[in-house]
Amino acid sequence: MLLLCNYLNMHYMESKRKEKNHLNFSEDSQSRLPCLGTYGCAVLTGYRRTFQAGNNGSINSISDRGTQLPGHREIDKLGPNKDSVYFRDGVRRIDFVLSYVDDKDGDKKAERRREFEANLEKAGLELETEDKSDSDDRKTYYLKIHAPWEVLATYADVLKIKVPFKASDIPKAREVPLEWLTHPFRLPDNIMRPEPDYFTAPFDKSKIDFFLIDDKDTFFPPSTRNRIVYYILTRCPYYKEDRNEKDKTGIKRLLNNGTYTSAYPLHDCEYWTAAQDMQCESERYHLYRYWARFLCFYKEQPLNLIKKYYGEKIGIYFAWLGFYTEMLFFAAVMGVICFVYGVLSYEDNITSKEICDPDIGGMIVMCPLCDKKCSYWKLNSTCLSSWQSHLFDNEGTVFFAMFMGIWVTLFLEFWKRRQARLEYEWDLVDFEEEQQQLQIRPEYELKCTGRRLNRITQEMEPYLPFPSKCARFCLSGATVLFWTCLIVACIMGVIAYRLAVYAAFASVMKDSPTSKIQLVGSLITPQLATSVTASCINFVIILILNFLYEHVAIWITDMEIPKTHLEYENKLTMKMFMFQFVNYYSSCFYVAFFKGKFVGYPGNYTYMFGKWSKLRNEECAPGGCLIELTTQLLIVMAGKQMVGNVQEALLPLLRNWWGSRKGRSHPESTYSRWEQDHDLQNFSQFGLFYEYLEMVIQFGFITLFVASFPLAPLLALFNNILEVRVDAWKFTTQFRRPVAAKARNIGAWEEILNVVAILSVVTNAFIMAFTSDMIPRLVYLYAYHPGNETTMKGYINDSLSIYKISQIHADNQPEAGENPLWFNSSTITCRYRDYRYPPGHEKQYTHTMQFWHILAAKLAFIIIMEHVVFVVKFFVAWLIPDVPTEVKARIKRERFLVQEYLHNYEVEKLKMQLSQSYCLSTETASLLPSSPSKYQVLSESI
Repeated sequence: MLLLCNYLNMHYMESKRKEKNHLNFSEDSQSRLPCLGTYGCAVLTGYRRTFQAGNNGSINSISDRGTQLPGHREIDKLGPNKDSVYFRDGVRRIDFVLSYVDDKDGDKKAERRREFEANLEKAGLELETEDKSDSDDRKTYYLKIHAPWEVLATYADVLKIKVPFKASDIPKAREVPLEWLTHPFRLPDNIMRPEPDYFTAPFDKSKIDFFLIDDKDTFFPPSTRNRIVYYILTRCPYYKEDRNEKDKTGIKRLLNNGTYTSAYPLHDCEYWTAAQDMQCESERYHLYRYWARFLCFYKEQPLNLIKKYYGEKIGIYFAWLGFYTEMLFFAAVMGVICFVYGVLSYEDNITSKEICDPDIGGMIVMCPLCDKKCSYWKLNSTCLSSWQSHLFDNEGTVFFAMFMGIWVTLFLEFWKRRQARLEYEWDLVDFEEEQQQLQIRPEYELKCTGRRLNRITQEMEPYLPFPSKCARFCLSGATVLFWTCLIVACIMGVIAYRLAVYAAFASVMKDSPTSKIQLVGSLITPQLATSVTASCINFVIILILNFLYEHVAIWITDMEIPKTHLEYENKLTMKMFMFQFVNYYSSCFYVAFFKGKFVGYPGNYTYMFGKWSKLRNEECAPGGCLIELTTQLLIVMAGKQMVGNVQEALLPLLRNWWGSRKGRSHPESTYSRWEQDHDLQNFSQFGLFYEYLEMVIQFGFITLFVASFPLAPLLALFNNILEVRVDAWKFTTQFRRPVAAKARNIGAWEEILNVVAILSVVTNAFIMAFTSDMIPRLVYLYAYHPGNETTMKGYINDSLSIYKISQIHADNQPEAGENPLWFNSSTITCRYRDYRYPPGHEKQYTHTMQFWHILAAKLAFIIIMEHVVFVVKFFVAWLIPDVPTEVKARIKRERFLVQEYLHNYEVEKLKMQLSQSYCLSTETASLLPSSPSKYQVLSESI
């Protein structure tokens, strides 16, 4: 599917370019000055721009078509080519692009644009406008923004951006033995390490000569440039100086009110071919070639190149996703081994053999599973489901559940080490989110009108009054609680559906003269049919509630007015995860811990909403509820992954196909770089949030309920191999270039993963104890088996209690005609799954001592398993340091070098100042007619 998307997308883009290149240009377009770009465009010196307020800063005069600048080609005789990332002079790089169109409310928006662009120029940015007559659709204006060196240096100092001051002298790691085995998975060195290693320090504008500045135009990479420009755009006002309208600030507000239609930095080239200009890095092309293609699925990821092009925040996400996928390989291998053990021990499963045996299971009559519509049935009708259950409910499952508890710890601890290494390599060691978030959210500054003194900075800052904060918090909490209750209500509705529809399936699938019904009934039991249909309905409800709650969560988070970007992301993360946790996992929790636990017995059944509801609680099959939990987990997990992949891969393809149907009709210009990027999808501020959320929900499936489905890590592994390349394909081909952002870790998601990891130990212990049939079998094997042999023979008969049919209440009896043909008056008892004394016993229908022994064994198993796994977890966490020793040493050396070089720099600077003072005083002494001995003494003292 991904290969098809790539092929069609490339074919569409290439066909559009060919279509444009073969069009004839009009006389008007030939008379205008051609585009001065870097792709075969002529560049003229003496180029002069003037801005007119009435024309929104568009170019209205160009003078002196002089000589060609070095490094640029002559005019393309076929016409202008604007596939460039430079201004028309071919020198100034386009750091950001704003687009807008004329509409009905044009005057107001034009006024806002004039004020905004004027303030941008006051801030030092340089602007250049592409008229709508030059655009592809003849409707859209494009405002190109360039940040000159002074602006970049000023804001790099403000943002404390780290830049190189000395080449690294730390030797590279030695080659590992047998490293040649990994060569097929490696990428070229220039792709894995696109930049040399440097020692870095925060930029200081007053110490320009301290840093390694070879070329001011390329000193700051494009990702840093667009980050600085975006910082300016989000804080630039669009009101006049004589007005105090501070709410009219920032590009976000202008985008929301339609003044501008989009704002984005440019990709450096087309993704399917390298740039022709040697000045262009062609990083997008390299990313597509070595990373985004599905045929590279077995290759390592070029994380350094991803970080350089997209920024540290996106780089950290792909580093985490890749590491998670690698660790899934080991969990998948153990899961396959556990499943293979279940297959190989298929023939040794005495319990299933007894159920399927016509002389054992075929002679056991079971009590009806529902009122009125359900008939008496024979135990051997569940033969197939008992075999299926053994594949996942066997001795190997206990080992696998304990292994996954340890695997989770290893995954989190090794990720901390990997993250620490990336922090050092990407200059994030001293980066603190709190320092970065000194940039208070513009929304907070606008909505909080109150001001108070900051005790640390001693400056006035906006703040939200405590009563307002409490009111907003209460409203937010009430909204979250309401939606959580709504999910629970939906789950209760699904449970009611299960109880109501089970009777219908049981009535249809009972013995019938129709061959088709007999065939279906032999393959699909009423329990399985009910479980599958209920799981599908539940999955549809999950998707609907997710769609609705996403908008609600964003609304209530905006309403709380978080102060910083970090606080905003953390609040939204917690709200969304809490909702998704309940939404996705509640049905699995029901099947695992509630179904079949509160059933009662034939003389005293338990009902969901009381007897008046006639919705009798569900019972588990004689083999246990584990196979139903497996079915529920498989449908929800696999369904979520399929829907997610379709949304991520096919929907962008359909958008491109729909765009190709519209066609392009402008014959006067080529498809410019800013127009190509304008037609791509916008990468929203929640883009990475949804990617993380999808993976964390998957992490919950493969840890919380993995004891019921050992193949879950294998499915997750296959999905993630595809997920890495689909995400890479989206970023390189479907999305506009995101604004670079810094992050030293995965944020609040790390704490969520830790909580899920601890909870998974508890849930898997309870699944093995109460959902699986493992503990009752072991108790029977070692304490209650008859004779001297340790065998499971007779377990089925021992695990089923007896009830007298004549004592069953009329409301629980099957209706006339519902009973099968083989049922007659000679059948006086039926069996049910429980440990109770038989009729006629002095304690009839009360729990036997075996029941209490099994309950004690279950509780003991939970305590032992939890303590063993937790002890191993904490020991492993203590044993593995979060930061590798090598990284600690490198961090200390870099800090030492920074201090040493700064000290030497200041000393040399002071020497130069003293030397200049000495020279100046000497020259002054030679010009004055005073006594030379006096000035000689003075100069010597200086």
